[in-house]
Amino acid sequence: MNQKLVDALWKLQLDPGGTPNAEVIKQNISAEEGQWIQLEILERWLNDGKTLGGWKIGMTSGESRDALGPGVRPFGFLLKERLLNNRAQILRDQLYRGGVENELCFFVGPSEGSDETAGGLPNIAGCAAGFEINQKRLPPGCPAGVRVGDNLSNWGVVAGHAVEVPKNLEDLSVTLFKTEPEGRGKELEIGRVKSSGHIDDHFDSLRVLAKRLEAFGHRLQEGQWVITGAYEKHPFEVAHFRGHFDLEIGDVEVSLTSTQQ
Repeated sequence: MNQKLVDALWKLQLDPGGTPNAEVIKQNISAEEGQWIQLEILERWLNDGKTLGGWKIGMTSGESRDALGPGVRPFGFLLKERLLNNRAQILRDQLYRGGVENELCFFVGPSEGSDETAGGLPNIAGCAAGFEINQKRLPPGCPAGVRVGDNLSNWGVVAGHAVEVPKNLEDLSVTLFKTEPEGRGKELEIGRVKSSGHIDDHFDSLRVLAKRLEAFGHRLQEGQWVITGAYEKHPFEVAHFRGHFDLEIGDVEVSLTSTQQ
């Protein structure tokens, strides 16, 4: 294990605005090594009193799709303390830099006699419209393996109300809206993204995640949240954001605030 790199990434988890040793943080490591380093970071969070709340599957959509090579899909972990309910309010300053990304959030149900259902698909109890809160802790130019080690930039997740998972997710369209604070403007549409041609099949992503976790000694467990890839996104700013997911999935909202509400 590359302990110098683990130590450097851990410091950035605790202090995302810190300045890491460039020689250490820009080592050209593989995605596999980065995955083990990421799990060491998770272990440090658990030793610090935090709880594992779920997982993400990365490199599945948009410009990041296949960024590590065709079909390479690293995972990241979600801390339970940062799994937030709809209409969450987060202090903008505590996030440092990054952005909000609309993502579909799945909820893992109980295993039914085995760890997975037929076809390798984990038992999913429902889904919801979601936001991933992505915190850009690394300086520009870091190798992909280091980005995996840094937990693929995840800070947290906001999820709307749970609904039954539609069977035709390839038809899903997601629209992101923004409203400036204190009523200074009306709600503006930031953009709209359709699943087709943009993102991996969500059910395939869940299967891949389950297999990847098993290879690294973990598995999906009842009650965990899972996110499967970004749709529309927007950089952090003090504002109210709403994501609308069609197919009767619904809305999710989050506010980045200048002061504690």
